[in-house]
Amino acid sequence: MAYIGKQPVVGNFQVCDAISVVNGQAAYTMQVGSANVEPENANHMLVSLNGILQKPGSSFTISGATITFASNLATGDVIDFIILLGNVLDIGTPSDGTVTNAKLAQDIISGETELASAPADTDEFLVSDAGTLKRLDYSLIKASSTPAFLATRNSNQSISVNTTTKIQFDDESFDTDNTYDNSTNYRFTPAVAGKYVIGASVGVDTQTDHNHLSVEIQKNGTAIAYAIDGNQHLGVRNMTIIDQADDDDYYEVYLRQDNGTENTTASAAICYFWGYKLA
Repeated sequence: MAYIGKQPVVGNFQVCDAISVVNGQAAYTMQVGSANVEPENANHMLVSLNGILQKPGSSFTISGATITFASNLATGDVIDFIILLGNVLDIGTPSDGTVTNAKLAQDIISGETELASAPADTDEFLVSDAGTLKRLDYSLIKASSTPAFLATRNSNQSISVNTTTKIQFDDESFDTDNTYDNSTNYRFTPAVAGKYVIGASVGVDTQTDHNHLSVEIQKNGTAIAYAIDGNQHLGVRNMTIIDQADDDDYYEVYLRQDNGTENTTASAAICYFWGYKLA
């Protein structure tokens, strides 16, 4: 709102505490609830002395929280009341329980509007950080088990005798953050540092005359977990580890068959490679 001249001072109606007259004194301190108050000017006041309203500027003046009458008051004089009007357009401080949600602006924090779906990453919460109120994005506090992936074999894969061969998991069931390579290196590169559950299941179809099969989960080219199956043609399944990964570490799965006389086929039906970040 625009004003011609001086903008009204925001205030409210206040009745000053009772003031006891001191014989021979003209100046008195105005208080409300035992706290000093300073009116905008004398024209924003109603002052009654001995039952007579006083004229601002001639009968009394103000300076800060001090009202000074035109002459010293004497014993028997009574300051009936001092009312501070403030800005008569202002409602002052509302009474307790008089402001309802309907009277509040829509952008105020009221809890009246329901969020009926999961918060977006950029939705914000209010938190107290050592006593300071701050905004916090949901993305920083939500529990997440991503990146995550599950890869399988699209078809059987031949494994040569006495050769450690990388299993080419070429078919993705899901890959939340595109961190599994199913076409070139057949590896999982988390891209986000954290603790990860990494698992593999590898089995074979061909009933060769090998003494054992071994499966390795390798990290950056070095085996960090392996299992050996001494049965003639049964594979090793469900090997799982938990590992701390940096964003540029990578994981692969290898199979080796020893002492066989024929190639071994890694069966697509029972070959899986998976991983996910611990929330």
